[in-house]
Formats: sequence, C-alpha cells, structure tokens
Amino acid sequence: MAIKPRKTWEWKKDGMLARHSRKGIYILPNLFTTAALFAGFFAIVQAMNGQFEQAPIAIFIAMVLDGLDGRVARWTHTESDFGAEYDSLSDMVSFGLAPALVMYAWALSGLGKLGWLAAFMYAAAAALRLARFNIQTGTVDKRYFVGLPSPSAAAVTVGFVWVLHSIYGVPGKEVSFIALAITVFAGAAMVSNIRYHSFKDISFRERVPFFVVLVGVLIFVLISYDPPQVLFMIFLGYGLSGPLAALFRLYRRWTGRRAP
Repeated sequence: MAIKPRKTWEWKKDGMLARHSRKGIYILPNLFTTAALFAGFFAIVQAMNGQFEQAPIAIFIAMVLDGLDGRVARWTHTESDFGAEYDSLSDMVSFGLAPALVMYAWALSGLGKLGWLAAFMYAAAAALRLARFNIQTGTVDKRYFVGLPSPSAAAVTVGFVWVLHSIYGVPGKEVSFIALAITVFAGAAMVSNIRYHSFKDISFRERVPFFVVLVGVLIFVLISYDPPQVLFMIFLGYGLSGPLAALFRLYRRWTGRRAP
C-alpha cells in the first residue's frame, strides 16, 4: 500500500505562495486488509455470543483476505511501509487475539487460570512471531519461515474448534485438555526457530507437470467435500511438518557421526 505524495499550495508567513507535498494512501490493498481485520473482529464477537460455527469460518476468510492484500499491492505497485505495518496489526487481531479468544470461550474457560494463561500465551506468541517476521524481512531465506506462521497457527487452533463443534457436536469442556495442548503447541511453534517451508519459490508462471494440476484439482475437491476436516488436517500436517523435519535432520546428523 504505497503512500502517494500530493502537491498542495499554502500561504507562508512572508506572504509568498508555496507548494508542498501531502501524503495519501492507495485504497485498494487497504480495503483487503480492513476486510481481514473485520473478519477477525467478527470472529471474536461470534465467540462471545457462543456462535462457534461462524467464528472459525470468519478466521479462515481472514486468511484468504490476508493472502490477497499483499499480492494486490505487488500487482498494482502500491507496496509501502504503511501497508506492511497495517497488515501486521490486522494479523495480530485476526490470527493472534481472535483464535485465542475463540479457543478460550469454547474450551479453555473451564480450566480457570490455566485456561486463560494458555490463551494469553498464544496471543503473546503471535505478537512476538509477527514482530520477529517484520525485522527479519529481507534477511532470511525466503524459501522458509522461522517459526510457524501466525495464519497457520490460527488455522490449527480454530480448525480444531470447527471440526469438534460443528461436525461432531463435542462440547469444548469435554476436550479442554486436548484444546490446551493444541493451543500451547501452536503458540510454541510460532516462537520457535523451527523452519517451515514458505512455498515462495513456487512460480505460477512456469510450466509444471500435468500431475501437479491433478493434485490441485484433488485438493479443491476434498476441501469442497468436507471443508472443516480437510482444512484442519492440512494445517495440522503443516504445523507438524516443521518439528518432524527438524527431528529427521537431527537423526541424520547423529547417525552420520556414528557411521564408521
């Protein structure tokens, strides 16, 4: 979201007419970011009202909008520091506070102090993850994220709520300790130094084998057939991929040292 200077005129103290620049912002990427912020806020309101079917959907919608605002800014050449800061603040609401409050209202509130501390730990981890991402931009390998991205962590937490509540009708208080474990895992993964593949090295402008298109079609079919369970399993698998890959690298390093 670029800041575009506009020329305006004003009278100076000596009676001379002078021209100076006044900054404005491009509206299109800003609208996508605002829509993502609204979706996160809507999820919080729905959780407060006990509407746990709609709250996770709103956060997944925020994920889609969050992925679009940056691309729109790049396509229209309207990137700026203002857009990056606004996007980060929006992410804090949609992927930090909203998932923590949804999970707390659904399952963690019955655990007393332990429950709200776990929810706060998740929210604080999201803030730390976003702050670290902002200062590491341009200094780390773009092929990988350091720590689980906050949208993926949000998808793991609220995806669990979506599946258990909407599909199986399980009350949150019956699985409160499992919800606690998922919340803590998602928060810890965000602030960890574990690498996650960013998929930014994939180019949509290059030719790909035919089977890649078939895999894409299969994914869309599965998501359309059962959105809650498929989306939750995809993001849970992604969340576990980082620790499993790290353990595999440690195993190979350890066996390599022991080899004769």
